[in-house]
Amino acid sequence: MNEILVAGVDTSTQSCKVRVTEARTGRLVRFGKAPHPAGTSVDPMAWWKAFQEASAQAGGLNDVSAISVGGQQHGMVLLDHQGQVIRDALLWNDTRSAPDADDLIIRLARSKTSEAESAQAENGGTNKDPGPEQDLAMRGKQAWVRAVGSSPVASLTITKVAWVSRVEPDNARAIAAICLPHDWLSWVIAGHGPAADPGTEPGLEDLFTDRSDASGTGYYDPAADCYRRDLLAMALPGGMAEHVILPEVLGPHQVGAKADPGIAGRDVPGGCIIAPGGGDNAMTALGLAMQVGDVSISLGTSGVAAAVSPVPAYDMSASVTGFADATGHWLPLACTINASRILDAGLAALGTDYDGLAELAENSSPGAEGITLIPYFDGERTPNRPDAHARLEGLTLANTTRTNLARAFVEGLLCSQRDCLELLKRLGTTVSRILLVGGGAKSPAVRAYAPGILGMDVQLPRPDEYVAIGAARQAAWALTGEEEPPVWPVDIETTLTGAPCEQVYRQYLRWRG
Repeated sequence: MNEILVAGVDTSTQSCKVRVTEARTGRLVRFGKAPHPAGTSVDPMAWWKAFQEASAQAGGLNDVSAISVGGQQHGMVLLDHQGQVIRDALLWNDTRSAPDADDLIIRLARSKTSEAESAQAENGGTNKDPGPEQDLAMRGKQAWVRAVGSSPVASLTITKVAWVSRVEPDNARAIAAICLPHDWLSWVIAGHGPAADPGTEPGLEDLFTDRSDASGTGYYDPAADCYRRDLLAMALPGGMAEHVILPEVLGPHQVGAKADPGIAGRDVPGGCIIAPGGGDNAMTALGLAMQVGDVSISLGTSGVAAAVSPVPAYDMSASVTGFADATGHWLPLACTINASRILDAGLAALGTDYDGLAELAENSSPGAEGITLIPYFDGERTPNRPDAHARLEGLTLANTTRTNLARAFVEGLLCSQRDCLELLKRLGTTVSRILLVGGGAKSPAVRAYAPGILGMDVQLPRPDEYVAIGAARQAAWALTGEEEPPVWPVDIETTLTGAPCEQVYRQYLRWRG
């Protein structure tokens, strides 16, 4: 039987990875990787160049029948009427739009208050004092959650659009289309943007996306499967929201386009189809073949606890985002800006490597003899503290040792993820299995203490590129046109066990506040 090859692309914050995969079995055939530039504001051309380099490392894509792109969520890519990028993309971890998030929350709250007052006046009632600003903010967050499943924080796309409108009004007025990193790269693979022939039409109407990534914009309602242009209007200059082009939202295994044969599928009869793609968290869930009751905790640049749900999630505390997944269900998740780089900071501070960090931490004890790291090095999203900084608490002359500091760095990382897990449980999420993935899961120290701090056994899938695997699985799904994605094996390397260690998390909660 001839091989049918598909490609899964992971255009992440740090790099682009291309995984060429056998479509029936999920077997890895070839792989390539290329770095992305550092920073929270990036020229999308860097993603295109990295994709080209990674594809070349993977042996090219001429023999690939389908391709799908999984990408970092929330990043804002603005295009003008010629299809040119207007300014560097603002990534999910860029927090400059935090004031704009607050403003959007208050404005929607006031709008809803005005609507209620008008209705009350029509019915002969009296208007009530809207209450203090703090109450107004909570009402605003809840109004956003009801509208789109999530309340604005600095990471969401809509806040970045609002920032451009406020700080760079000329750039805002030039916007013809708004898309996300995975949308833009899929569009380029289809032969648009920098891949287009000179003199061709820009093809902005050919942009497409999926529910998972669109649900992280702040202006798409995944439950109703529609854009909320009335909300986007709050972030754009007057009158623009009705006319700006937004990517078509495809179903989980629809075909978005055909790849430019100069990029992929040149040797395949009929060419290479492009699947919808998706956000990195949804692609990870698809790559892990997650089912209801499964929770994945991914320790990459960010930390993400995500659960597959058959119904939408509406967290009225606005701590859990009600995103969609890549299969037609939902993916409520809690995300931290800080994750694996917490360990990197510990390595740099202590002058050691991952094995050395684990050895130091092992010579400490649970709770690091009273030291707690609150690991908000880059601000934080969960809890929403964009202006916070990391801090060490509980230091004394007696406990300030390299061993305790090492333990505190590892425990701080795991306790921040326990925060996310507890938020999901509070929404009624059943947690029957925890899957620990991402670069941070390779740390011996993380493996040693995860079961105790998370409070249950933890399954450790074999380290792999699960975003790229999920994208490849979606590409194979779109190629078959069947109702369910192909069944590919997921290799569980080991199950981590350990006695629950609640006192560590309680100590963390006391200092976190």
